[in-house]
Amino acid sequence: QVQLVESGGGLVQPGGSLRLSCAASGFTFRSYAMSWYRQAPGKERELVATITVAGYVINYADSVKGRFTISRDNAKNTVYLQMNSLKVEDTAMYYCHVPTLHSWGQGTQVTVSS
Repeated sequence: QVQLVESGGGLVQPGGSLRLSCAASGFTFRSYAMSWYRQAPGKERELVATITVAGYVINYADSVKGRFTISRDNAKNTVYLQMNSLKVEDTAMYYCHVPTLHSWGQGTQVTVSS
């Protein structure tokens, strides 16, 4: 079955950096676009970024443009989210998603605080 395992979350100070990883299995990873979503307490889940099969970024949320970078390593069946210049408002649970398979990981918590 499809399995998505996020890692790399944690507590970081404002202005700091964090790299999230999503290890995928149970499907042909290189044949699917991948996305990162996030959800803050009491808020709706929002799309952060999507990367295509060919490695092109379809979009970034306006709030993260210039600070976050989505990438993928097909040899490792892994999608990454590099987060720089983190802000308090980036605090959320971050989820890996396969759009066409409607599959989600369990999420990894990112907390930005002094």
